[in-house]
Amino acid sequence: MASASAPAPAAGAGAGGGKDDELADLVRRLVDAVARYADRLPFDLDRQKLRSLTTLAAISVTLLFAWKMLRAPQEQPRRPRGRAAPSSSNTSSRSRPGALTATDACSSADSRAHEALSLEQLVRHKLSEGRRVTCRLLGVILEETTPEELQNHVTVRTSVVEVLLEIAKFCDVYLMERVIDDESEEKVLSALSEAGLFASGALIKDKVLFCSTENGRTSFVRQLEPDWHIDTSPEIVHQLARFIKYQLHISPQRPERIASNVFSSPSLEQYFGGLDQR
Repeated sequence: MASASAPAPAAGAGAGGGKDDELADLVRRLVDAVARYADRLPFDLDRQKLRSLTTLAAISVTLLFAWKMLRAPQEQPRRPRGRAAPSSSNTSSRSRPGALTATDACSSADSRAHEALSLEQLVRHKLSEGRRVTCRLLGVILEETTPEELQNHVTVRTSVVEVLLEIAKFCDVYLMERVIDDESEEKVLSALSEAGLFASGALIKDKVLFCSTENGRTSFVRQLEPDWHIDTSPEIVHQLARFIKYQLHISPQRPERIASNVFSSPSLEQYFGGLDQR
């Protein structure tokens, strides 16, 4: 074991000796350079004294640099930044099921403010005092999304009835759709009547309009000049953007906004059920 550890000091001594040799060589080269420079001066200098002074200055500078290097703090290796430990307040709030964070508190306050508003107030707020509304049936009022489906069955979305009746209380509402045959028209009117949409008198059958083409629906809207039009077709919404004050584009995905006066929502009742979508 003693023989294995013996080379270590020798290696250290060799390294120290190498540094001393380099330092002595540096001093000698500096002295020689100064001596050569002195030979070029226009007056005579005592070379022996010059070498002594130069050697002393070189040693002084060397010792000064060595002292500064020894005093300089060694750079510590960077340690990866660890995740901050959870504070006692956060820990205690998470441990209590009833505790609320700041975000939860804001959401709760917004929810209470929303609940304090009646559906009538929400509808009036969203419609911005609009007085005439046109709305397509497929995909908005009805579960069906194509005219072909209307030939077999017609189903009114129950979640939209209350909102539609509230809109009809203070707006002139026209419902419209493209159908394939007269039987589809009768099925649609019957389904709307069974859902109670005509019971209050706010909505009437004469304001349910049918056409055979998509262009027919566009013509209806332009002739009626509503404050709001509600549709699922991005093409029709785009065509009407220049002519209608406001439009609501019903789409399950959130589409790119067509124009500044066009809003979007997954459903009619969801748009009029919240204050954060305008």
